[in-house]
Amino acid sequence: MAEIFTPFVAAFILAYILRPAFLWLERRRIPPALAAGLTVVFGLAVVFAILSLFIGLLKTEIPLVKEQLPGWIQNTQAWLGPKLAEFHINLDWATLKLSASHKISEHISDNADALMSSTLDTVLMSGSSVIAGFVNSVLIVFVMFYLLLDWDQFFQYIKQMFPPRAQETIHHLAMHTDGLLSQYLNGMVIVISIMSAFYCIGLTIIGIKGAVALGIFTALMIIIPYIGITLGLTLAVVSTLLQFGPQHEIIAVLALYGLGQLLEGFALTPRLVGERIGLHPVAVLFALLLFGKLFGFFGVLLALPISAVSLVMVQYLWSIYTQSTWYKK
Repeated sequence: MAEIFTPFVAAFILAYILRPAFLWLERRRIPPALAAGLTVVFGLAVVFAILSLFIGLLKTEIPLVKEQLPGWIQNTQAWLGPKLAEFHINLDWATLKLSASHKISEHISDNADALMSSTLDTVLMSGSSVIAGFVNSVLIVFVMFYLLLDWDQFFQYIKQMFPPRAQETIHHLAMHTDGLLSQYLNGMVIVISIMSAFYCIGLTIIGIKGAVALGIFTALMIIIPYIGITLGLTLAVVSTLLQFGPQHEIIAVLALYGLGQLLEGFALTPRLVGERIGLHPVAVLFALLLFGKLFGFFGVLLALPISAVSLVMVQYLWSIYTQSTWYKK
């Protein structure tokens, strides 16, 4: 069931994110169908631009890995070999170097195209066939187009499903949820834009190859709490080691990311996003694991917005429970 619902959930969230652009086009007196089509094209252009950055990052890093691997093994041998010899452990370093180089050459393409195609297949369908992934991509675009076009009518139908006595409460909860998500999404767009410029400029000054792609990737990963910044920092450190080795540039990268975390965590996010959705860190990690398991890659991206909706419902049910006569009695 998760594979069936994933494209619809993804289309709904993407339509919600792109709806301000659709409304902006409509206010320019562009016909609704054309406005929806242009909005979808804009969304696809953003997605392809992000993928192009990732491919550029891979094309920069993968050849460096293949180039630096023999030197890494040699340096490791010089440092670790004497220590292992004290315990009478002797490794065949020549065979190890040959085997590692062969595995790297066998499984990693120089131009990263083969690696990227397999990654896209995993992202689109969490391990299913390429054809099924393509069908789901088309389905997401199709559903997103009609959601943008019939957004108000769609929610009017949902509203009519509830009895009249409950519609005011449902409307209140929907507005509360919409306000929470809008604050979160608008704030995150601004935070990501600022942090992209911060990391790109900082990495460029340090001299990291592919600084723009790496900086934007790190900023985008902010949407995945804790895991995202860890992944971005790891890639930056690996990239620095590949280019400069264990030199002072590593300290500069660590200082840059530490300053970035302070700027994002204590200045930008509290002011532009607020306290995000008010979830405890343990609850955030649980949501990432749960929705990632249910919906794959998209589930990880959508964990916090879906948790925001769930939080509104939990708070409402808790207020009803604490005000009930059974609880007060």
